[in-house]
Amino acid sequence: MHIDVRDLRAFYYRTRLGRAAQRAVRDQVRDFWPSVAGETVVGMGFAVPLLRPFRAEARRTIALMPGAQGVMPWPAGEDNVSVLCEETLWPVQTGHVDRLVLLHALETSETPGRLLQECYRTLGPGGRALFIVPNRAGLWARNDRTPFGFGRPYSLSQLEAQLRAYDFVPQGHAAALFQPVSERPFWMRAGKLMERTGRSITGRFAGGVLMVEAVKQIPARSGGLGVRERHPLRVLGGAGRPLPGGAAAQSSSRA
Repeated sequence: MHIDVRDLRAFYYRTRLGRAAQRAVRDQVRDFWPSVAGETVVGMGFAVPLLRPFRAEARRTIALMPGAQGVMPWPAGEDNVSVLCEETLWPVQTGHVDRLVLLHALETSETPGRLLQECYRTLGPGGRALFIVPNRAGLWARNDRTPFGFGRPYSLSQLEAQLRAYDFVPQGHAAALFQPVSERPFWMRAGKLMERTGRSITGRFAGGVLMVEAVKQIPARSGGLGVRERHPLRVLGGAGRPLPGGAAAQSSSRA
């Protein structure tokens, strides 16, 4: 279930806690990608709080927002680059994305497998994707005052396993949001210090969000991109199954 875009916008741009979260996560994204000069950068979900630093140097920046969430014009005061689309059918050519970041997308999707297939399709050779999800072991996933308290939280092993199942190869991971879910002045002042300290110790269990950078496996495994059917349709299913004698006679008489 997707969060309404109005609630996301209000949290990130109108609350002190949201602005602190925006800064903490964006700093980690920048550590992964210090330069995107001349590249195409795409965000899916509600990734606009993370995309602004790339606007000046990227060749193209696109913010994709799923229909179930809604869309807002972005960036404010400039030519709009945000697009409303189906979360599993993006208006992006195959293999044309150099950098892809997902925020409030994977954990709220009703069809995460199909979403990952679309990520794979649009990512180009050598491109990198950054998947950002609530940390199952963190405090932020247990508090519905923020968008990280909605959807399915992940552990690091769960996220990496799901990415591998759809032909992505994890390259590295990090965490962010080590400060408590509180706007009390003391915690807001201590937020930056807690972020620096948390990164230097460990982010696997304490951080509010997990981030995994991955590349797509080329070539993909034979048999498709992680497509799994619970009840596959068999060719002529049941047609070759013999009927008991009585049933067969009754069937013939009805015909």
